[in-house]
Amino acid sequence: MNTDNIADKIIDLKNQDEQLRDELIRKGKLSDGYDPSMEALHNRNAEILNDIIDVIGYPTIDKVGKAASEAAWLIIQHAIGQPGFLKKCRHLLENAVSENKADPVSLAYLTDRIAVLEGAPQLFGTQFDWDENGALSPNHFDDVTRVNERRKRIGLNTLEEQTALIRQRVASENQTPPADADKRKHDMNQWRKKTGWIK
Repeated sequence: MNTDNIADKIIDLKNQDEQLRDELIRKGKLSDGYDPSMEALHNRNAEILNDIIDVIGYPTIDKVGKAASEAAWLIIQHAIGQPGFLKKCRHLLENAVSENKADPVSLAYLTDRIAVLEGAPQLFGTQFDWDENGALSPNHFDDVTRVNERRKRIGLNTLEEQTALIRQRVASENQTPPADADKRKHDMNQWRKKTGWIK
């Protein structure tokens, strides 16, 4: 299989993802729940990337180049409707990090993403959601001191600094909290049950 073609295909998947996200932001639809068109795209992208991974393994920089490797990680992060795929990728990414072929920050984000979807405390504080006051805040984590120690070990800023940056970004994108936070939370929990993240 030609790795140049693979790299181009992965980057194209990421571009489609970002294009749809920008469109949903413009329409003010990003905050109210998991948009069906976005869910469909994420699932399709995951299926295509999974086929690629079955052939070449985890798409590390040495296999597909930096841009495509970063694009693959984004597709994986967004494949939230595919628990088996995310866990498979975490395992492959753990191996790649242990061989110094992937960034531990990527693994931290994926580990936290899975923890949040499973309802467990995140370790690095990388995942955010709207809180009851209508502000973006880190999802549940164990202890802020420990979180900041873990973040420092892999070269991340503090959780407090990251929270300020995230809030600035959503303000610049004119993102707003969900119209009905309780309904969004309920719908998300139903979706997590349906997809197998929680019982």
